[in-house]
Amino acid sequence: MGFYEETCTNSSAARNGLIALYEATSTSSADHHSAYNERRGSGNQKKSNGEKKGSNLEHNKAWLLAESGGGAELTSTDPQSVHSSFRFSFCSQVELEAMTANSLSSATVLMVNLDNGASDDRAKELKWRRIESLERSISPVAKSLVRFNYGEIVSATRNFSKDRVLGRGAMSFVFRGRVGLLKTTVAIKRLDKEDKESAKAFCRELMIASSLHHPNIVPLLGFCIDPEEGLFLVYKFVSGGSLEHHLHDKKKGRPSTLPWSVRYKVAVGIAEAVAYLHNGTERCVVHRDIKPSNILLSSKRTPKLCDFGLATWTSAPSIPFLCKTVKGTFGYLAPEYFQHGKVSDKTDVYAFGVVLLELITGRKPIEARRPQGEENLVLWAKPLLHRGMAAVEELLDPRLKCTLKNSTQIARTIQAAAASISNEESRRPSIDEIISILRGEEEAFYSVRKKSNLSGIVDCYSQLQHSRSEMKSHLALAMLGVSEFEDDDHFYCQ
Repeated sequence: MGFYEETCTNSSAARNGLIALYEATSTSSADHHSAYNERRGSGNQKKSNGEKKGSNLEHNKAWLLAESGGGAELTSTDPQSVHSSFRFSFCSQVELEAMTANSLSSATVLMVNLDNGASDDRAKELKWRRIESLERSISPVAKSLVRFNYGEIVSATRNFSKDRVLGRGAMSFVFRGRVGLLKTTVAIKRLDKEDKESAKAFCRELMIASSLHHPNIVPLLGFCIDPEEGLFLVYKFVSGGSLEHHLHDKKKGRPSTLPWSVRYKVAVGIAEAVAYLHNGTERCVVHRDIKPSNILLSSKRTPKLCDFGLATWTSAPSIPFLCKTVKGTFGYLAPEYFQHGKVSDKTDVYAFGVVLLELITGRKPIEARRPQGEENLVLWAKPLLHRGMAAVEELLDPRLKCTLKNSTQIARTIQAAAASISNEESRRPSIDEIISILRGEEEAFYSVRKKSNLSGIVDCYSQLQHSRSEMKSHLALAMLGVSEFEDDDHFYCQ
């Protein structure tokens, strides 16, 4: 008879989806056909009354037939009963129509709605439960922030216009927008609503960013939670552009070379911001994504650290923990982090050291187009850093000049960079010690090094030959896919 038993594989779902029962107890095929047409006409009338759910409603129906196994006539059978010898099968509407054209024995026909309305309801209920859980999680700090509705976000970004895009991350876009009566300019971060981790990331970033108050950190102003459209974070807008833009954007019409005085101001300012994260808050915060694109400059060239999407808490400075997923950006990952998933405040110190190298040299951390041996900034710079000011001409950005006025600051920055990118976490200074170097407080730094049984900056490189194989693996990892992803260098590796 050509029945499709697999049309509905979940009999429980079929019973739940049952919406009507039709009986055909006559032995003639004409009666069967008449009953079918009557049902068909009734369905069409419902459509005309506006009760149609969609154009494909008919395709969401199947027919369940109960036939007599012994060929007995059903005319005298109670229509409310189903004999135990009946055989149940599924068939499509087209097959049912074909069968009614033949002289079939009497059968009871069930119309089963295969619409997934029940599953949709469950999905909506689950979504609301997640939203409620999210609301409870952020409730301790929600009152200290401005809560925007989705309409305000759409209006502020001109419906997320492409010309309002400021940047993008691994699972987010950042838009420039204007909010409030005064049309205050803000940066609106839209998290990917399809990403399963977005709610967790939103909660963590909101909780961390809302607790930070420092002149060198971009403040969080508000947020938006919409069950259908997703999650949004609203930050203060910083007008001067990113350090990445000023250092590496060489397109025509772009700003002139960033002078050394500004670069040094950036170095000290961001070091102070990182020190605040590690030691100035109730709980130590590790940023995990310190890089020039996450450093913004105000109109007065004041540096501000932004984007806390990967930030996490640790129990205390210098007390590492292991994370299952390594997240970050090529070229800025500390060896112990990308090799073993080990996270601590020293993770940020290493990344900051790479930023210092960029400020000194004007180079990017990974550049496939460089000559062989110079593709990885850290590997190329380490031997030169070991020589200190003797190698300043090779290290310094060709667009800059080392003068009597700035030579001392350059020397301090080289020294700080050399200490920060030490391979061994235990030999890498804390951010407070790096600040001491940048400010010229060498005595304070060396006294701490002595207490730690270390002999100073030069000793940080005693392990260079020993760890060369590890650094080669770093280069191999960092260079994977560089040619394809050089402009979008986020990665997530499980």
